[in-house]
Amino acid sequence: MTTHALRLTQFASGGGCACKVPPGELERVLGGLTPAAGADLLVGVENGDDGAVVRLDGSRAVVLTADFFTPVVDDAYDWGRIAAANALSDVYAMGGDPLVAVNLLAWPRDRIPFELAAEVLRGGADVAVLAGCHLAGGHTIDDPEPKYGLAVTGIADPARLLRNDAGSPGVPLTLTKPLGLGVLNNRHKATGEVFPDAVDVMTTLNRDASRAALAAGAVCATDVTGFGLLGHLHKLCRASGVSAVVDSAAVPYLDPVRASYAAGYVPGGSRRNLEWVRPHVDTAVPEDELVLLADAQTSGGLLVAGEVPGYPVIGELVPAGDASIVVR
Repeated sequence: MTTHALRLTQFASGGGCACKVPPGELERVLGGLTPAAGADLLVGVENGDDGAVVRLDGSRAVVLTADFFTPVVDDAYDWGRIAAANALSDVYAMGGDPLVAVNLLAWPRDRIPFELAAEVLRGGADVAVLAGCHLAGGHTIDDPEPKYGLAVTGIADPARLLRNDAGSPGVPLTLTKPLGLGVLNNRHKATGEVFPDAVDVMTTLNRDASRAALAAGAVCATDVTGFGLLGHLHKLCRASGVSAVVDSAAVPYLDPVRASYAAGYVPGGSRRNLEWVRPHVDTAVPEDELVLLADAQTSGGLLVAGEVPGYPVIGELVPAGDASIVVR
């Protein structure tokens, strides 16, 4: 098989952030752990935020995260760019700027030519340059499934963090990227069709959105990735002690998403997301709309508690009620 004809997505059982451990299973495991303690650990595992934050001094904090996944597209260079942008997003979602990253690469050396791994790494390196983030080495293993991502260290102002437990009633909700990436990636894996707009969205850094959110005075945000909009919003509401109202008609989607969904291209992770969050949702909208709202995103946008100029408002936070999310 030539590298030109080889399809990376066929070497993975899942794809992108849709291959994450289901949220319900993950929380059952984490719930049995004793959280690390310390006055300088500003954000830990307790609320499932996007990264850990440790205070260095009065004006500086370190943001730490790691993210990697199986191929979401067949093009090795694009997969590298997407995985790197996705990993860097966790730092932006905390209100920080990435400082240095290291590669995390798993590769089936006997099944996929190693020159394609070089293309993956080249894509990651180009995104790191775009982000102004040093990329210094990393770690590789021989693995039956290819996987790639970054461990990232960033810097932030401890007084100006974006946290998922800082939401308050009466604040609008802003979404900075359209949904439907899981559906389109599922269609790409099944058919080989390429969706350039989806690649553009997944490789766009959340840097500008993060800086705009901070400039607008936001203190609460998360990124929308493998648990879908509903899953990440539920975690934000639970951590903040609030509920949310979502205007489903205001949520943006990439153009081919609804037709692709109607044709049956839905990741299993999206349906698992909906089953997990369904007990916490009050709605009369059709089931299909809920699946799309729970669609497992890869390198999705930020969900910001606050109005961010240039991005659509899709709902608001409200006082805590019987359901954490009301979808209209």
